[in-house]
Amino acid sequence: MTAYAAAHLRSVDFGPDIVRYLQEIDATLDEFGGRFLVHGVDPEVVEGPFPGNLILVEFPDIEHARAWYASPGYQAILPLRTENSDGVAILVEGVAPGYRATNFLAKVD
Repeated sequence: MTAYAAAHLRSVDFGPDIVRYLQEIDATLDEFGGRFLVHGVDPEVVEGPFPGNLILVEFPDIEHARAWYASPGYQAILPLRTENSDGVAILVEGVAPGYRATNFLAKVD
């Protein structure tokens, strides 16, 4: 099942370290089948506050997402982002085709 790496970066100190991070991250994704779905666009906020930006990367499955995040290549550049931004990052599995919101009710019963 498709999985995603998502980050909500509330603020970024855009300097040489972030430039280097951006120059090097694409190469870390290739081996794991990752590709950007959302990156570098201002969101259209329709409810509540949403400071900053959303980044969304798609992977073939959660194993590929975890392997990318833990990979030496990504871990080598990760501090360039974490030391120059304020935000959160998560890995999450997608849902199967045909999923309906009511499917969630089976999980809470």
